[in-house]
Amino acid sequence: MGEFELIRKHFQRPGQVARPGVALGIGDDCALLQPHPGHQLAVSTDMLVEGRHFFADVDPEALGHKALAVNLSDLAAMGARPLGFTLALALPDASETWLAAFARGLFALADAHACPLVGGDTTRGPLNICITVMGEVRPGPAMQRSQAQVGDDLYLTGRTGEARLALELMRGTDWATRACGQQALTRHPELRQRLERPLPRLALGTLLAVLGNAVHAAIDLSDGLAGDLGHILQASGVGAEIALAALPVAPALQPLSAEQRLDCILNGGDDYELLFTAAPIARAAVDAAAQASGTPVQRIGRISASPGLRVLDASGHPVTVSSRGFDHFG
Repeated sequence: MGEFELIRKHFQRPGQVARPGVALGIGDDCALLQPHPGHQLAVSTDMLVEGRHFFADVDPEALGHKALAVNLSDLAAMGARPLGFTLALALPDASETWLAAFARGLFALADAHACPLVGGDTTRGPLNICITVMGEVRPGPAMQRSQAQVGDDLYLTGRTGEARLALELMRGTDWATRACGQQALTRHPELRQRLERPLPRLALGTLLAVLGNAVHAAIDLSDGLAGDLGHILQASGVGAEIALAALPVAPALQPLSAEQRLDCILNGGDDYELLFTAAPIARAAVDAAAQASGTPVQRIGRISASPGLRVLDASGHPVTVSSRGFDHFG
């Protein structure tokens, strides 16, 4: 199967209904996108490399889902509505079975969020997936990392740490298998689901974006809660306090020691939840947005004037933690 047959068969969808915002899709030298008047274009790119971001034997349908999900999560953190995405795909060989499953997972998520494929490229090489997603957002500083304010509440969607535990169990890491047992992935299928099929929080993100100046800063959690929160703190010139008791703990993490559990929750990575700050006066509005979008949201702390991150126990005493976000070159 040649390159253009591969594209036509698995990625070109001639019967697809035209989407608002896409003036020209696949088939020309460039796609043409048209955001609504008064909006800006939001663009994000992520690359997934075999052996670095996923195992060689990963389910290709799950990989198709995740490849797009990690990009849509970035749009969610900016409160942007998806317009479309491009796909650059390097393949060691053109396996019909693999491509069909990958495309199935990719387009299922794309259709769920009205985000059509509008172009891309394919080549032969080590398996490498690069997606660029585009969305539209109203102009303004809301939800940018640099906008957190002293006194803001700090919110987290969902739970963190499950993807990290799944990864360590799949690797057969000693501390994870000893604590949770060899059958932990079978007893807790949600662990693998959280690692391989994260859910981008787009519905909540777009609702938060319309709360005006009440929601200040946001980030999606790809490299660990503590590390990604550090980006907000640095960009905004503030600090943060997290209440240890407020951090949601997944049932599958309970067998871990307190230190291991906290490390997964704070430094795990691959969570693709949203972390955001909002003025205390907006608590009712944030709760309403969470309910309307069907998104679990927990208030876990506050933004402070003192630099750095502090995790406090029930008595208000600092807990010693490491905040080492994932670094591809670390």
